Amino acid sequence: MVSPLPPIGLGTWENDDPTQCARSVRTAIELGYRHVDTAEHYGNESAVGDGIEEADAPRDELFLATKVHPISGGLTYDEVLEEADASMERLGVDYLDLLYVHWPVGEYEAAETLGAFEHLVEADRVRHVGVSNFDVDLLDEAREVLDSPLFAHQVELHPFLPQRELVEDAQRHEYTLVAYSPLARGEALTNETICDIAEQYETSPAQVALAWVTSHENVVAIPKATSSAHLEDNLGAAALELDDEDIARIDDIERRTRFVERDGAPWQ
Repeated sequence: MVSPLPPIGLGTWENDDPTQCARSVRTAIELGYRHVDTAEHYGNESAVGDGIEEADAPRDELFLATKVHPISGGLTYDEVLEEADASMERLGVDYLDLLYVHWPVGEYEAAETLGAFEHLVEADRVRHVGVSNFDVDLLDEAREVLDSPLFAHQVELHPFLPQRELVEDAQRHEYTLVAYSPLARGEALTNETICDIAEQYETSPAQVALAWVTSHENVVAIPKATSSAHLEDNLGAAALELDDEDIARIDDIERRTRFVERDGAPWQ
């Protein structure tokens, strides 16, 4: 399966200055980004919506994703419906291409929470159902209770956290794995192996790291960036194809680091 999402999308986590956020979203869309990812918990949905409106791209050309959080909103049936409506209002849209369960913690219960997601799909308010920060057992449970296909799973994934079990699950069950923090909070950009490969290809370490992430079948990346130069550089990774030897060199990096943690995370 080839993912229906473009290999490089726009992440907006921590892009919480409203003016900067709107400007970077507008710039990204004008550069050619078509997948924009935000979340209720980021506190920037209104600014993301402003950027989309200012870019004046046809809505049906954009793939817009957001997430319902167990703390800032809630994951009971009624809370999911209320928070999804609130997200759409902030974003200035009448439907979402993708809605995620942000974390499987707090009041998350697969049947009730995902039942509300199913309702939103049936009501044509949400096109696709996604989850984030799950493990394989929770993914199996989600598939058991969902009538709609699971479209995407969003997780931290980068050269220091390759998530091989989750990549294999996405390929086996034919959904998209969406990689957040694909540049390892910038630390991948100074890794010796990645820098050596970048020099070999006469490109940037960011493009090499992103090309490695998206070299995996069914995996796309959503790096965050605000400047036009970084947005353009990240997007250019879509055209970079690493050879098998260089992919293997990055696979062999021994460092293992997870940057995103929270109480109750399924890997703890």
